[in-house]
Amino acid sequence: MSPDPNKKLHARLVLCLVVIVLLLAPFCFVAVGGSATSDNQVDLNTIIDGLQRKYSRMQGLAADFVQLYTGSDGRVIRASGQLLLKRPRKARWDYTAPERKLFVSDGKNVFFYVYGEKNATASSIKQTTDPQIPFLFLLGQGNLRRDFARIEIATDEPRMGTGVQLRLFPKRAPEEFKQLLVDVSPATFEVRRMVIFERSGARMDFLLTNVRENYVAPDDKFQFAAPAGVTIKRG
Repeated sequence: MSPDPNKKLHARLVLCLVVIVLLLAPFCFVAVGGSATSDNQVDLNTIIDGLQRKYSRMQGLAADFVQLYTGSDGRVIRASGQLLLKRPRKARWDYTAPERKLFVSDGKNVFFYVYGEKNATASSIKQTTDPQIPFLFLLGQGNLRRDFARIEIATDEPRMGTGVQLRLFPKRAPEEFKQLLVDVSPATFEVRRMVIFERSGARMDFLLTNVRENYVAPDDKFQFAAPAGVTIKRG
């Protein structure tokens, strides 16, 4: 029997979301917009220092999200819902379209459930990705310059709005992931979009609206309670 392509895609989604929790959560996306600038007016060191200061202080976030997964074959899958992020490493993604599903991280374990199915999956963050990923800057415990091998201004990607795009190359990350792209406002250092690029050629774009910065959700929002009749299977 050939593998279920939907299950393979769900597995890729879980891995991408875990990476988002570890790498991206404290960037705390903002809606597209901002003041105009030109690339030759941007100082890379100023942008890096501004990001470091702003997001090392961010404690949580609530937002609506749109997620676009583009496969290496060109297939595009769009999903949307609501997001909660909280330090340290806590996240809740409530998908409402095209199907209801839930991804929750309590800081140590991650749970993934598609509503209507009989099983949910669970695994530790350490089992799902390399626990040595030095992206603790994004949790207020690291440093961009130390934790990324190279950071550069990108000019080859379509912009969201009028900000600056940074391309970041991690020193250590799950083998599938190649680089990270972020859209940044040079005036406010707000991040408008994030893109994870996979070595396979696939990519995952994340865009958020209705953002509430420093919204600190209660801890019970990051606990997974299996619906009646649903079995949790450890990954």
